[in-house]
Amino acid sequence: MDILHEFGIEFPCGGKGTCGKCKVKILQGTLLPGPDHLKRLEELGLSGEWRLACMSRVEEDLVLEVGQFGVLIQADETIFDFKASEGHGVAVDLGTTSLVAQLLDLSSAKVLAVETALNPQRKFGSDLISRLEHALVHGSGELTALVREEVGDMIQKLLKNRDIRLDRVLMVGNTVMQHFFAGADTTSLSQYPFDSPDLGAREFTPADLDWNLECDQIRFYPSIGSFVGSDILAGIHATGMWHKKEYSVLVDLGTNGEIVVGNRDGLLCASTAAGPAFEGAAISMGMLATTGAISSVESGAKGIECRVIGNIPAAGICGSGLIDAVAVLLDRGELGAFGEILSGQQELRLTEKVVLTQKDIQEFQLAKAAIDAGLYILLRKLGIQYADVSAIYIAGAFGNFINLENLLRTASMNFALDRFHKLGNSALIGAKMFLFIEGGIEEEILALCSHHNLESEKDFQDIFVDRLSFTLPSS
Repeated sequence: MDILHEFGIEFPCGGKGTCGKCKVKILQGTLLPGPDHLKRLEELGLSGEWRLACMSRVEEDLVLEVGQFGVLIQADETIFDFKASEGHGVAVDLGTTSLVAQLLDLSSAKVLAVETALNPQRKFGSDLISRLEHALVHGSGELTALVREEVGDMIQKLLKNRDIRLDRVLMVGNTVMQHFFAGADTTSLSQYPFDSPDLGAREFTPADLDWNLECDQIRFYPSIGSFVGSDILAGIHATGMWHKKEYSVLVDLGTNGEIVVGNRDGLLCASTAAGPAFEGAAISMGMLATTGAISSVESGAKGIECRVIGNIPAAGICGSGLIDAVAVLLDRGELGAFGEILSGQQELRLTEKVVLTQKDIQEFQLAKAAIDAGLYILLRKLGIQYADVSAIYIAGAFGNFINLENLLRTASMNFALDRFHKLGNSALIGAKMFLFIEGGIEEEILALCSHHNLESEKDFQDIFVDRLSFTLPSS
């Protein structure tokens, strides 16, 4: 696990041996499994040449075959209005799964270089909860050191062969990532009511981060709430929804699903547990958008047709493919309105090797119900209807690849198709826009924002359950 995470291998369960996603095939050498390891391999139905990387210890030279590589990470080239200044800046989107950094000429807003990387913290789990659990037991020192070093290395690569002195580095990310980067205590984010006293902006010097460079300002922007971070703050700025009269919605379908609803008079923000299904961690053959992942599904003359990243035999399915698959299976009459497999079987085959199980369908229902319930509650808090919303911005790298018609077919949202706008990496767009502002706008946006705990609604469970089916609820 210590070795393979450096090559982009995912450990969704944090190395507990429960998810089976880190399986490796032994091509050369010997890797002897212990009793617990053998039991887990048997439970996962894996044959004798397979091992789980997280449960294996290297004792000799090995050649392994792994299925996880070539992760797609979305950067950004969006044009935006700016006020020119002198110098150069770096904008960083510090995500749970991936990191993106761009070097900009502040006189022209031209992107001079881009660096992307997988978040090295994923060796402790693909989701935030797994990493928070690790920090509770072992402390957050290694999580902090890993991400600081990775971002520092990315900036050094951006500056390579360039005679440039940085004026500023601005970072955005979710609240947990902000705490890990800053070396702040994450205990309060690990237990109810999941609040933190350390949501404000953080300022650093290169020496603080052990970065070998000169820079006048290094700043991590403030978070809005316990699980709504500065990446959403940047997204709000990128959409311009904070100064519009009309009502807008921002939905970030990333590792953690965040929702913002409102206008210039006020913005309500909330987070939902949608990511595990949409990003593959809770799906039996789920995976990130990597080589071998089914990225889209259609119903053709010969049956179900799947498009696979890398044009190779499918090894699993990513979030965009999952949404398509459910929509297609509904249209083909193979799934019922409540998610039941109508044949009575426990799985549906998409390709020779890739299947969706009844449990996978249920996991998808939980994710989509969480998003739709969150939207309904925030709209209700504002006293408005779905028809009152003029624009719905779908943010996040995953959101940029989904088929919106299929998203609506699964009753994941209740808006007209022509009101949707795919925004891409809104966090990075907003971070770049912040580079050209001396300060103050983030405080104006924060003053409009209210963080709402969805589960605090007395009828939350009823609203949530009402949205589990694949038909739109009556209210």
